[in-house]
This record gives sequence, structure tokens and C-alpha cells, in this order.
Amino acid sequence: MSDIALIVLGSSVAAIIGIALGVIGPALAMGKAIGSALEALSRQPESEQSIMRTLFIGLAMIESLAIYCLVIILIVLFRNPLLEYVLK
Repeated sequence: MSDIALIVLGSSVAAIIGIALGVIGPALAMGKAIGSALEALSRQPESEQSIMRTLFIGLAMIESLAIYCLVIILIVLFRNPLLEYVLK
């Protein structure tokens, strides 16, 4: 295997590890946020509107982190300049 093929293989493995880690973090954060919101709702059910609105805004922000990670990984995979040398 040539050096460039090893570099491409390494970048692909790094991309797979990156997307795995980039999804685990937001998933754990979403679980914690939902758990905290349910606990707050059980303590103060009269403030449901405020808690739910804040929860959904927070979940959208957390989800955007996972989407940014996916976009960066896709850029690394499909715009890798070393791929041009391997495909020749």
C-alpha cells in the first residue's frame, strides 16, 4: 500500500472516530437536558410553558453541534485533496 493510500485510510478512520465522538456528546447532553426538564416539570407543573420553550431551544442548540460535526466530517471525507492522487 502506498503512503498516500495510508494517509487516506487514516483520515477515513479519523473521520469515523470523529463522527462517533461528535454524536455521543450531544446525545448525552440531550438526555441530561430532558431529564432535568422532566424533574423541573414534576416540581413546578404550573411553569410548563416556560420550561418546555427553554428545553426546545436548548435541544435545538445541542442538535446543531452534532450537525456541525457531521458537516465537518463530510468535508474532510469528500474534499480530501489526497484523494485526487489515489484515484489517478
